[in-house]
This record gives sequence, structure tokens and C-alpha cells, in this order.
Amino acid sequence: MSKQPLHFDKPQLDGQQLAKICKTTLPDDEFLLAKIQALIPDYPVRLATIGEEWYRLGGIVDITGKRIAANLIEWAERTFIECGRDLQTLIDHTLAQNLIATRQTGNTLYVVIQTGSKAEDFIQLEIDKTYEVSDRLLVSPRKPPEDLEEFIDPLEPEWLQTFSIGTARYTYRRKTDVPVFMDEINKYHTDEHPAQRFMHDWNRSSAGQKAVFSDDWIIRPRQTTGRFGEQIISVEIFNTQNKNIPRLDDVAGKKGSALNNTLKRFDRQAGYPFAWFFHMLKGQLVSPRTGIAVFQDISGDFAYLPARDAAVLKDWIEMPYSV
Repeated sequence: MSKQPLHFDKPQLDGQQLAKICKTTLPDDEFLLAKIQALIPDYPVRLATIGEEWYRLGGIVDITGKRIAANLIEWAERTFIECGRDLQTLIDHTLAQNLIATRQTGNTLYVVIQTGSKAEDFIQLEIDKTYEVSDRLLVSPRKPPEDLEEFIDPLEPEWLQTFSIGTARYTYRRKTDVPVFMDEINKYHTDEHPAQRFMHDWNRSSAGQKAVFSDDWIIRPRQTTGRFGEQIISVEIFNTQNKNIPRLDDVAGKKGSALNNTLKRFDRQAGYPFAWFFHMLKGQLVSPRTGIAVFQDISGDFAYLPARDAAVLKDWIEMPYSV
């Protein structure tokens, strides 16, 4: 991807506007991206990656597929109260109507909006694409639940042949303005956060001169609650590409041109220079031993790394880190 020109003003994306687009768009990823792009025509919008499939409890339908409730837990708790908190009455009511529990299966779409040339210069959108399908009989006549918790999520459910409930739908989940987020996360750390250092090293290396960070790497923000109720903000960097890059060969005993050729081959498969270094910091493809071997090499008789990359590697040797 070619470098995009810097803009003085960042694109203005309203969360409510994005939520409305997601709610009213039919399940077509390219069409969804086009509608977002129309909001900010001066900034490139693209789908960076699709997350792994997840599932959660859905709602309730009857045997014909007619919607009874959108939220199984809410319906069960409310109806249990309406049945006088008598579990058997709730079970009898459910069996009489042949009710079916559904599950929601989905993936998270990670959408990137490039705003400049630095590693952190992008806005990241997370949009869930969800399918609802039939899952099981709400109550198994063979093994009815013994309490409300088992009614909601039975240990031995009676599965049904799956059929779709309606069409897939999009749900707007989160917008992350990456520079703002990284500034915020650094407030919680006395030293530079590893993810921030990863981006800084990218910017000053050959990778930052030749490639766009968000073409291969994006972030996964996390917010958890500490033991004293405090909010803890963290972030993970992960690679989005499925290039089937093989693990870097064992560099033991390699020096000079042999070691350099091994690095170049890895970089060529990854698609940008100095890729081996960043995969050494994140993932299982490159061992930290490679960084040590390369530094020993260039500290001696060999000088195959550009000066900017040698400086980044030297800093890592003096203060190692990973993400």
C-alpha cells in the first residue's frame, strides 16, 4: 500500500452515525466499507482483518421460528418471577410451547482508517457481524433443569438441527483513535509502554520508510478492573496477515552473507524490510537468539544492516522488550 498524504485535520466520525450505518446495512462487508468511506472520502478505509469466530447465548423462538424473546437470560429471569419463582411451572410453560433457545455466532471486523504515515496514524473500528441460529430445546424433556442457572445454560442440552434466524447483522462496537489511545495508555506507565516502543521502533526503522504499519499490524485495546476497583488499560499488538511466513531458520553458526540472506528471505516473504525484527518482538516465527546473533555479526566485521536498523537493534540489545 502506498503512503497516504498527511492531513492536518483528522476525520470526524460520530459513534452514533457509525452505529446507525451498522444497524441499517445489509450483511455485505464491501458495502459496509463503502458507506463508511463515503463519510470520510479523503481517508482510505479498508478491512484489516476478521477476528476468530465467537458465540454467546441468544434469544428464544418457537418451533416455527417466530421470535419470543431477543434475550434468553432476561426472558428466563422475568418469566421465572411471573411463574411465582416456581421452577416446575416455568418448565411446564416452556415445554408446552416447544420453545427453542438460539445462539449468536459472530466475528469482529477490524476496520482501519489511515490518517498519516506514522505507525500510530490510524483510527481503528471494531464492528461485530452476528448470525443467530437455533441451538437447542430450551428445556430438555429427558433431563429438565434443577435450578434457574441450569435452565439458562444447561450442562446436557438437547441439541437441534441448526437453522438460521433472520439475516446476519452488524453491530458497532468501538472506535479507537490510536494516537490518542497510546497517549492515554502511557499515562499509566512510568516507562514507555512496549506497544508504544514497538511503534516508535517501526517509525525509525526501514520498515517505517517502506511500509504502512496498519497493513500488517493493528491493536487490541483492553480494559479491566483491578482488585481495588481501579480501571486498568492495556493494549496488545497483533499481526493481521495470513502470508504463511515460515519460521526463520535456525541461525546458529550463521554469519555474514549466510545470515544476511536468511534475514532477507524472511523480509521478502513478509513484504517489507526489517520484518524479522518485529516478528521477533511478537509471535513465534523469530527467536530472540536471532537478534543477538545479528548484533554480534554487525558489531564485528559485517555491516549489512542499514544504520537506522542497526540503531534500533542496538537499543533492543541494551534494553530488550517484547509485545
